[in-house]
Amino acid sequence: MIEDFAVKFGRYGGLFVPETLVAPLADLSYAYDQLKGSAQFQDELKALQKDFAGRPTSLYPAPNLSRRLGCQVYLKREDLMHGGAHKLNNTLGQALVAKRMGKSRLIAETGAGQHGVATAIVGAKLGFETQIYMGEVDIERQKMNVYRMELMGAEVIPVRSGSRTLKDAINEALRDWASSFEHTHYLLGTAAGAHPFPTMVRDFQSIIGQETKEQILATEGRLPDSIAACVGGGSNAMGIFAPFLEEEVKLIAVEAGGRGPGMSERMADNGASLGYGTDGILHGALTKILQDPYGQILESYSVAAGLDYPGVGPELAYLAEKGRVLPRLADDRTALEGFRALSRLEGIIPALESAHAIGYALKEPESLGDLAIINLSGRGDKDLATVMEYENL
Repeated sequence: MIEDFAVKFGRYGGLFVPETLVAPLADLSYAYDQLKGSAQFQDELKALQKDFAGRPTSLYPAPNLSRRLGCQVYLKREDLMHGGAHKLNNTLGQALVAKRMGKSRLIAETGAGQHGVATAIVGAKLGFETQIYMGEVDIERQKMNVYRMELMGAEVIPVRSGSRTLKDAINEALRDWASSFEHTHYLLGTAAGAHPFPTMVRDFQSIIGQETKEQILATEGRLPDSIAACVGGGSNAMGIFAPFLEEEVKLIAVEAGGRGPGMSERMADNGASLGYGTDGILHGALTKILQDPYGQILESYSVAAGLDYPGVGPELAYLAEKGRVLPRLADDRTALEGFRALSRLEGIIPALESAHAIGYALKEPESLGDLAIINLSGRGDKDLATVMEYENL
């Protein structure tokens, strides 16, 4: 194992990986550092964001939800992006990096299927062979997204190890990459893992926050009192938070409270690593994770597949420790209340992941201030079967 202290967020982050992955991670870090300062690369990315992905997304002033909460609430509509989620911001950026590095194949992991769909989209668009690792449990609860990936030419590889969810899909993708990095790029979907992934994913997703800042200043003439976003690994949260870290804006990270705070020998009843986790190493980085007293990773749980992850991105762990980001919980019941409420109040069906932030706002409206923004990270079509099963319909 190799530890590189050069890139960390406080004591979190770093490079805790098998030696075989050090060279490909170093190559990726060098390539990204060169490309992010390239005007040609940035112009190509901006053109794809505008003409292909549909940016900028709107900042919608949700009048009915605002009346219900007693404050002015805006929704950052990442659900309106091509593909139906914020994930395409990151996959477009990483796929362009991979293209410039001469890679011919993309691999990725996915939980809710949104990152898998976004990777399949860029694979088809830019001409990559594409394979997606996905846990059997998630394949069963996200059948429509599996079909979407396959329709666009990606191969979905079932993962049958461990809890058969997102954590295990990442493990399998990393094993693949260790033996295929010469022609393959591992397109990690969240702001977690070893350097440079947390920084790179945050940078590509920060367009959410950059647009939000411009839009709220143009509309309201001031910054919001608060911004809330759901957190699994943390890509949509870091994306909207990043441009506001130096501003006087309350940043609320809503984690999956699942069935509650309980933990057995093998499993946690939640996906709340900031709330219930302790320091440990997961997928190449030191961060907050759900683990037993001996350091064994626990299986996580959430009704939302995208939040069913026993760790969190290292920068969020650092920001929460500093008190700059406030971790909060929304359990399954609260998230489903958010899912139903936004559908009925605004005619917008949110992803179950985003519904955690909506549910939290309904439960704790006084914490939002007079002017709040909620990041609607994705749309909920994919979750209809899960919700119908939960409600015995």
